[in-house]
Amino acid sequence: MRFARACAAAAAAALAACSSAPTGPKPAPLPELGAAKTVRVLWRAEVGAAEDFVFSPALAGDAVYAAARDGTVRRFDAATGRQRWQASAGSRLSAGVGADAASVAVANEDGEVTVLEAVTGKLRWRARVSSEVLAAPLVGAGLVLVRSIDNRIFAFGAEDGKRRWVYQRAAPSLIVRTPDGAAIDGESVYAGFRGGKLAAIALSNGGLRWEATVALSKGSTELERVTDVVGDPVVVQGREVCAAAYQGRVACYETASGRQIWARELSSLTGVSADARYAFSADDRGAVHALDRSSGRSVWRQDRLAHRGLSLPLPAGNAVAVGDFEGVVHFLERETGALIARHETGGGAVRAAPLALPSGLLVQTASGALHALAP
Repeated sequence: MRFARACAAAAAAALAACSSAPTGPKPAPLPELGAAKTVRVLWRAEVGAAEDFVFSPALAGDAVYAAARDGTVRRFDAATGRQRWQASAGSRLSAGVGADAASVAVANEDGEVTVLEAVTGKLRWRARVSSEVLAAPLVGAGLVLVRSIDNRIFAFGAEDGKRRWVYQRAAPSLIVRTPDGAAIDGESVYAGFRGGKLAAIALSNGGLRWEATVALSKGSTELERVTDVVGDPVVVQGREVCAAAYQGRVACYETASGRQIWARELSSLTGVSADARYAFSADDRGAVHALDRSSGRSVWRQDRLAHRGLSLPLPAGNAVAVGDFEGVVHFLERETGALIARHETGGGAVRAAPLALPSGLLVQTASGALHALAP
């Protein structure tokens, strides 16, 4: 992750770099676990290296889809890891996969979007957006939604690739270069933007339904005033949407109106996740936080993974899983935050959030390995 202008020394110190190791303060050593619980490896597969980009897999039905920098896209059986097909996007890619039961979408730094048939891997259509794509396309509601780094969201028809609408905002000169995505729920797509804004956008025509402020710019320098919403917003039970901002806050809003439910000061580079009771976020110093989802009250804080370049935490049953720059997946006890287990992938950084599977979770490493784990 880096700023999308010259990566000056100050910026490099503030953000984790796209290389395998974070810049800035020395990462904490791996903590002693004592009586660590067992992590089962359900299956393992190879996809291809990510290089300096963040590649995330996608789950659709009983299939997992994953892609690599060299343009390779693969489909696996979610239960066994057996490969069903392999295809090429025809170009080098810069983001992970979006998928549903019918379509698989990928994109690259030239703004080219490629959509394949989910069952066969055959090319369905190609299209182009205005600039580089860092976040995995979002597939749903008959659309393929693609976010470009210049603050635009493009909606294409999933069947024919025809552009349906474009939502656009002014792009600031200095941004956090992270794969910021979106979330579909009902008739809206929720997306965070530069300057600390969260928007609810109508899927039918791209019109703005409401806008909320997750964070306000503060500070005397341009770097200090960067308050981009990062990661994907998370929708909880169709009633709440939560988002996190760098040098800002974690906050939750009513999906219907955009009314703020709560907000808490916390600077994140990867966003927020949630389950029925808690919201989880890793701050920019490597502490993992659990917040009460109804009030934002702090439930616990785990700081023994400081400066380890953490991914977005994923709630997984009675545990919370988070990856780091060395390819270690850490498991924290959901109610207390205690470190209870870990799995060393040996495959480079785990930059993308773990993906929930019916029987566990899946991580994709920077070197291109998929590890399906059951804590």
